[in-house]
Amino acid sequence: MELDYQKLGFKCGLEIHQQLEGLKLFCSCPTLNSDAEPDVKFERRLRAVAGETGEIDIAARHEMKKGKKFIYEADSADTCLVEYDEEPPHGLNKEALETALKIALLLNAKIVDEIQIMRKTVVDGSNVSGFQRTALVATDGYIDTSLGRVGIPTICLEEDASQKMEERDSFVRYRLDRLGIPLIEIATDSNIKNNEHAKEVAAYIGMVLRSVGVRRGLGTIRQDVNVSIYKGARTEIKGFQDLRSIPKVIEYEIKRQLDAINKGEKLDKE
Repeated sequence: MELDYQKLGFKCGLEIHQQLEGLKLFCSCPTLNSDAEPDVKFERRLRAVAGETGEIDIAARHEMKKGKKFIYEADSADTCLVEYDEEPPHGLNKEALETALKIALLLNAKIVDEIQIMRKTVVDGSNVSGFQRTALVATDGYIDTSLGRVGIPTICLEEDASQKMEERDSFVRYRLDRLGIPLIEIATDSNIKNNEHAKEVAAYIGMVLRSVGVRRGLGTIRQDVNVSIYKGARTEIKGFQDLRSIPKVIEYEIKRQLDAINKGEKLDKE
């Protein structure tokens, strides 16, 4: 079945997360992401506390009630007390910031007047501190493609999360070596026209990223695709590693939504 994406009311946007080379974002540990036998291990439990507004995050409260134990393992060659949340973060990695600024300019974005570090609550244990540090670097960027201009509303610099190794009912085990690696987050608007256009946009942004010397290899870039159609629901498809799979997976998702709509089923965001 040939899909007419325009008639279907197709909406699509990308989120691209790219690791940077050098040192971690808030300490002097190298971005090795070691897979050596861990020589550091400790355990924590989530305790939800009030934030700046004086209120406790609902999701954090819900996760705390589960009573799960978080087990953290790491190689001391590329982690330190900052990753273990036993020491305050150091100053922001200036080289990572400079790379983020270069990327923003290459994507025609406007650098913000003042870059501030924000804290985003994380309830799954992937950040030992319970939150992820993120900085908005630029806004209102764009790229020109074969099917018109695609906007890039935000470009952020943030710290990568830990890698989940195992999950059971009573505990989750994480590897900490990835935690703190500088990560560029690039979000497009929803002006992507069809499945092949999504691949073109991802390839263009990938070319820009490679031009400034980012980390290479499996797992160093993660691309999420958000898609929806008229009477459907926005679905986020996470973790693309290979650009060639983007058109086919989007096509499968649209056909899945069409089939559900034709059967009178209600689709929810997922």
